[in-house]
Amino acid sequence: MTRRLFFSGVAGNALAATGGAGRYLGRTLRLMVGLPDYENYVAHMRKTHPDQEPMSYEAFFRERQEARYGGKGRIGCC
Repeated sequence: MTRRLFFSGVAGNALAATGGAGRYLGRTLRLMVGLPDYENYVAHMRKTHPDQEPMSYEAFFRERQEARYGGKGRIGCC
């Protein structure tokens, strides 16, 4: 019985570690390709600017896209 509890605890810890690593890897990959992280933005706004309302996801995504690609007045090849 003790052995079963030990192994289920080890498996549970391994799954928890894998899930955390998966979230970290996913976040890293999104940052590498330039996708914004809305959850971090909201957490930052609530922590450092509690008097301001965070942007909606759509407004946040649009603002990040314009910041990355230059917005409407961009002069470029495309």
